[in-house]
Amino acid sequence: MQAREITFSKLVQQGEMQLQVPLYQRTYSWQRKELQQLWDDVVELVEDRLAGRPPTAHFLGSVVLAPEGIAAGGMTRWLVVDGQQRLTTLMLAFTALRDRHRERGAEKKAARIHDLLLVNGYEDGYDHYRLLPTQADREAFIACVDSLPKAGGSGNIGAAYRFFLAALTDGEENGGEPWVDAAEAVLRDFLSIVAITAAPGDNVYRIFESINNTGVGLSQSDLLRNYLFMCLPTRGESVYRNLWLPMQELLGPANLELLVWLDLVVGGNSRAKQSEIYRDQKKRLEPLSTDEPALEAEISRLSLRADRLMRILEPERETHPELREVLERLSRWGGQTHYPLALHVLDLVDAGQAGPAEAARALVYAESYMVRRLFTGNSTAGSNRVFMELPKELDKDDSPAEAVRRHLSRHKVGPRVWPSDEAVREAIRTRPFYKTGRGQQRFQVLRRLEESYGASEPVDYAKAQLTVEHVLPQQPAQQWFDLLAEEAGDGESPGELHTLLVHTLGNLTLSGDNTRLSNHPFRRKQEILDSSALRMNQNIAAEKRWGRAEILARAGELADRAVTLWPGPIDGVVHADDEWTGWKELREALLAMPAGTWTTYGDLGALIGTHAVAIGNHVATRTRLHCAHRVLTADGRISAGFRWPDDRHSGDPKALLEAEGVPFDESGRAHRSHRLTTAELAALVGKEAAEDGAPASSSGTGDETAADRFGTQLRDNQTAETVQGVLSALGFWENQGGHQAYGKANETSCFPTLDVGSALAPRLLWPLAIYPVSGTVEVVFQHLKRRPPFDDEPSRRELMARLNRIDGIDLAEAKLDLRPSFPLEVFAGHSEEICAVLEWFIHVTALAEARRPIEDEPTF
Repeated sequence: MQAREITFSKLVQQGEMQLQVPLYQRTYSWQRKELQQLWDDVVELVEDRLAGRPPTAHFLGSVVLAPEGIAAGGMTRWLVVDGQQRLTTLMLAFTALRDRHRERGAEKKAARIHDLLLVNGYEDGYDHYRLLPTQADREAFIACVDSLPKAGGSGNIGAAYRFFLAALTDGEENGGEPWVDAAEAVLRDFLSIVAITAAPGDNVYRIFESINNTGVGLSQSDLLRNYLFMCLPTRGESVYRNLWLPMQELLGPANLELLVWLDLVVGGNSRAKQSEIYRDQKKRLEPLSTDEPALEAEISRLSLRADRLMRILEPERETHPELREVLERLSRWGGQTHYPLALHVLDLVDAGQAGPAEAARALVYAESYMVRRLFTGNSTAGSNRVFMELPKELDKDDSPAEAVRRHLSRHKVGPRVWPSDEAVREAIRTRPFYKTGRGQQRFQVLRRLEESYGASEPVDYAKAQLTVEHVLPQQPAQQWFDLLAEEAGDGESPGELHTLLVHTLGNLTLSGDNTRLSNHPFRRKQEILDSSALRMNQNIAAEKRWGRAEILARAGELADRAVTLWPGPIDGVVHADDEWTGWKELREALLAMPAGTWTTYGDLGALIGTHAVAIGNHVATRTRLHCAHRVLTADGRISAGFRWPDDRHSGDPKALLEAEGVPFDESGRAHRSHRLTTAELAALVGKEAAEDGAPASSSGTGDETAADRFGTQLRDNQTAETVQGVLSALGFWENQGGHQAYGKANETSCFPTLDVGSALAPRLLWPLAIYPVSGTVEVVFQHLKRRPPFDDEPSRRELMARLNRIDGIDLAEAKLDLRPSFPLEVFAGHSEEICAVLEWFIHVTALAEARRPIEDEPTF
């Protein structure tokens, strides 16, 4: 056995060779979270290179390879015993980089990647590929490497390819050709792995077990503690008893590790990684390793910071009202982005170098930076780095608040921009706020706006069960469409106008009467809202009608409040030639679309907050992407004005879509089962609202109201045959050991749910979401792909195949990672067939759960 550190590119450039993933291994499973984590590290190294800082190699982990033999032509085969996820991911990243080079006409660079890293040029068949995944992944992987029409289709392989293609495109848009070249250099020369190669006869599986089954490892803070007390031979016992142990008990293991990382960041190491805390702290403390009083002082300083960290984590510990209030708002916002700044300003307050009011003002600017970016739809990527750089800026100014504002104001354009008043006002008027950020963040924005009215009897938010409510309903009755028809512009349908308005901030409020409000006409909603304790609801109830004019007027009023509550940057005007955030989102959405899908100009317009006509003009004149042909008219036709953006793209768009797998009818209309809605586009770019389409409660004790409401809505909106079929299937599900859970939206969805996992780690699993009013059934692949056993792609494909055998169900393969739907009326004549699929689902789940004690061991 031999172990050596090597870059991925050198590993796969060793002559004619192939890395072969055994057929019995599980399929490729990395998803957006793992891909983003890797890409964040790559971007950091790219920034180092562009700034002239020598990047250091980033260690990705180990791979275990076993010799499989030498083919007749002399090609060497290696069996990938461990590390297939890393290897497949890197191969897809290089495939996307090759295609990015092709998109911009850099054919030589593309050819070099293709010939040296992706294929064995003189081999045929499967031997042609330098990586050969498991059988279940091969078709999707080969489609990407060979640039076939179905490249970037459904499943994890296609999603990873599309992720890297979008990330590289975005980097090029912001940094030009030098950025792409720097990214290639990082991927090629600075991603390091340890390759463990076994000799013939070695037990490679024992090697694998020794790497992955070595017991519970020490945390970074454990390693630091051991090092510190090794250096305290005479003072160690008292220091541990008086300082370290109380700090450890106060924080707990996870927060202790967080503190040790924050200590590095606040100390000036703005590039500190939580995975390398021990290395960086040891390097910092080594000069003091023989000075016990100095080390004791370091631990004492850390102990004081532990108390300050607890004031951040539990703001009620803060005694100053103004500072406590802003810490509470930031805590409710969620995340750790503000932690470095908050810890440093508390350091200054406790040291008497800043007053609590000044510290609060500094944190208000931080809050404003995050809220304004939420309004305008800017990505959270890069925000952590911005805040990690802030502490050292505060030491350059007597006013921490002004230092924070000045530093954040530097970002007037680009991915770290602090949006201006003008940008915020426009975004509030046009953007689908309800589809932006996390649910708790949207709630906090509306709560802060309500609080700004200064009601004499403030709402007790801890007790009031408020949710975000759409005044113009998401699924309006005909009366609403009749009202919108009065305001629709030339060539604009009431449906298109509804799509543009429904999720904007001007149409949203908070209410504890979500169920009562439902999709009733505005007059009925007025009565309910008028009795609300919330001032914003009373203002809505005072209107005579609720259409475009009223929604835009309210948006303007809320925008006035927003730019006051969340102050903006110094000289915060964004120049007209800067790219609007929406066009960046459009580009991301187009690149995220799986091969074999299509969408409309209107769906894209609703996603980014603009009109379908503007989308059409931009796609035709500004978007130089190979996937522009996937945008069709509302009825699924190729637009009469469609033109390829440049001479590097050509071909009949209909023929290309058909080659990708999109069927067309005899009238030239694409099949609607392959259409991506606004919600599906949002999910593909990582903007799915966490609370959308998930069970909120079960049908057990105390939840009879939800069950009754579902039954009432089902009977009121569906035929007797459909009702009987649905209830029969749900009864079958209960007889098999399942139960029902229900959603919390106006339309009470039902989820046939299984309790799986252990008593210590229970989990819920559900295959379907049934909507009784709209009459649809969603198959929740989007959630199943993150839950065993359906995180294994073949299991999801089998579920889709079994459902598609039922007459009336036609789920598009390209939507394997989404929530494709079929009509609820299928239950009317095929309830027994659906029950057979549900029985299979339960059987597969039970079988997997029975094997979990074995399968919970490390997988290949």
